[in-house]
Amino acid sequence: MLAPVPEALDYAVPEGMELAMGDHVVVPLGHAKVRGLVIGLMREAVDFPLKPILSKPDDPPVPENALQFWLWAANWTVTPPGAFLNGCLRALKVARAQVRMGYVRSGVEPARMTKARERVIETAVLPMGLGELALAAGVSEGVVTGLAKEGVLEKVALPVDDRIPQPDPDFAPARLNPSQSAAHQLLQMEQVKGFAPVLLDGVTGSGKTEVYLESVADVLRADPTAQVLVLLPEIALTQAVMGRLKARFGVEVAQWHANIGNTSRRRIWEGVATGKVRLVVGARSALFLPYQRLGLIVIDEEHDSSYKQEEGVRYHARDLAVFRARMDGAMVVMASATPSLETLTNAEKGRYTWIRLEQRHGAAVMPDIELIDMKVHAPDKGAKNEQRWLSDTLVAEVWETLKRREQVLLFLNRRGYAPLVLCKACGEKMSAPNTDSWLVEHRSSGRLVCHLTGFSMRKPKICPHCKAVDSLVSVGPGVERILEEVQSRFPDARAEVFSSDTVPDAASSAALIRRIEDHDIDIVIATQAAAKGHNFPNLTLVGIVDADLGLKGGDLRAAERTFQLLQQATGRAGRSVKPGKALLQTYSPEHPVMQALAHQDREAFYAYESMAREAAGFPPHGRLAALILQAKDPKLLDRFSRELALFIPNTEGIDVYGPADAPLALVRGQWRKRFLVRADRNRDIQAFVNHWLAAIKRPNAIRLIVDIEPYSFL
Repeated sequence: MLAPVPEALDYAVPEGMELAMGDHVVVPLGHAKVRGLVIGLMREAVDFPLKPILSKPDDPPVPENALQFWLWAANWTVTPPGAFLNGCLRALKVARAQVRMGYVRSGVEPARMTKARERVIETAVLPMGLGELALAAGVSEGVVTGLAKEGVLEKVALPVDDRIPQPDPDFAPARLNPSQSAAHQLLQMEQVKGFAPVLLDGVTGSGKTEVYLESVADVLRADPTAQVLVLLPEIALTQAVMGRLKARFGVEVAQWHANIGNTSRRRIWEGVATGKVRLVVGARSALFLPYQRLGLIVIDEEHDSSYKQEEGVRYHARDLAVFRARMDGAMVVMASATPSLETLTNAEKGRYTWIRLEQRHGAAVMPDIELIDMKVHAPDKGAKNEQRWLSDTLVAEVWETLKRREQVLLFLNRRGYAPLVLCKACGEKMSAPNTDSWLVEHRSSGRLVCHLTGFSMRKPKICPHCKAVDSLVSVGPGVERILEEVQSRFPDARAEVFSSDTVPDAASSAALIRRIEDHDIDIVIATQAAAKGHNFPNLTLVGIVDADLGLKGGDLRAAERTFQLLQQATGRAGRSVKPGKALLQTYSPEHPVMQALAHQDREAFYAYESMAREAAGFPPHGRLAALILQAKDPKLLDRFSRELALFIPNTEGIDVYGPADAPLALVRGQWRKRFLVRADRNRDIQAFVNHWLAAIKRPNAIRLIVDIEPYSFL
């Protein structure tokens, strides 16, 4: 049943209906008709009445190994199987499209011409879909729709093309350098073993992508039925890799992420299930497509926290991908310049094969990294006594870089203009309704936004608490505020923000990346959206505005994530023949993260971090699970959480902490409590949680979330 029922239900097969594992069915449930999936067949008669299956939809069956993986993943994540399978089959809820809409140039001249508009008009000689045209022209979809509104582009109906172009493994093989060739040969040796987990560990700019793409070609060439999945953490990164894939294999490969349309989503799902789609590039959810037989899974930037799903069913795509590869007897390549401590530990202990690329590709070398102690080099005030955030040392280096006609990346992993808005009259902080979360000012849109719930409002002129007029002040910097300072300090420089707010979709991301590559932008002010995977040859200076930002809070992975993110960000500098430099502004230059970055001593940091985790019994030396309880009634929540604590099983090697108020105790009107389960590495934490939860009936008014190996502790 594709519903959150606790277990599978039995139904009778009507006479004349042929069924097999993985077939889709429609069945009665109460007074409703619901979709279901056949997960088992019984030939013998039963001594109780069964409701009959109503119909069998015309959808490709789910391959048995994909179905077994989904059921295993449901058990791993402590999720009802029906609810988990429902998510895997969501693409089938949309009917097959008969036509699709596209655009072609009409011959009408635009009222004004820009480079972006010119590229669209030149590209739209033949009819193309909206996303396809925007991507091909390297512009945002808004440019295309704007031209359509002016009549420059004509809207036309396009037939749905069910043909799926096949990647050619011999279309354009890469010319690998000796280090890359050696790494590729090692991957070829692993590939013939069947299941083979591999860490491809290479410094930023070492050419890991070229190496794993040759392994993709090897698998496609060796077995015409094998399928390959390349997982990427960011949609923006997906577009960068898509271009390289097309250049390597000669076709647009299937991509799977949140921004693709429903028609494409169904088409790709069916193509994967039937084996027609052989190469998929996508975000974490692409792991749950119904592959017939995977020959290779690549997890690019395997350390990235974006692989951890934090809404709905909680899972980590990297961990589940390793199990999927084991089921299919496939190689799984985890590529990173800054591996997660979990993956690195597995490599050190010999569980994973460890392949290293220790030098940058070609003539490029690693950038010099310097720390700026902000206690000594605090930024001065502006001409109007306004707060500034860039130190004199960083400003001077930016000037020198601009004089050489080179590009600068200023990195601050904080969206918007200011992370906090408060009233200077009463001190009240602007927060989201029914949520313990401050509102972030986005000055470009004139709105205050809650990044947790999505709530937004116009910035008021009057304090809603004390009614003081013009009393709201912005506290702290976001990327928009740094842009404001850059425009003041470097008025002739072309500066833009690169964040999920300015590049909300694949087409706008591709357009901005092209403008940076074409040197239409001198200074890029960026969040993590631009910190990884991109190659800008003329970008030689990276300035980290607040290197300490990620270290704040009680997250057990805070130091590791900060090290990884800053290593990736500084790695954007000097990726071609021009040498690079990175400056890190910090108030804690003595912190192990800063020292490891400054001395480029990754091993020292990982040793320090691993020792601290081992002492606490935390991953990778132990296991964690979080239980989050939510309810509108705080008294009911408090009473039930205390009752649940009374049923904690007494199990050796497993400790339970809580209940405690969540750091974000109120979200969307729901009060929240947390338990944290810590277990020795060899303990079955899922079995413990299931045994515990089965001991007490939970009220319907309380929602329970189970998070195996949590990354968020809010």
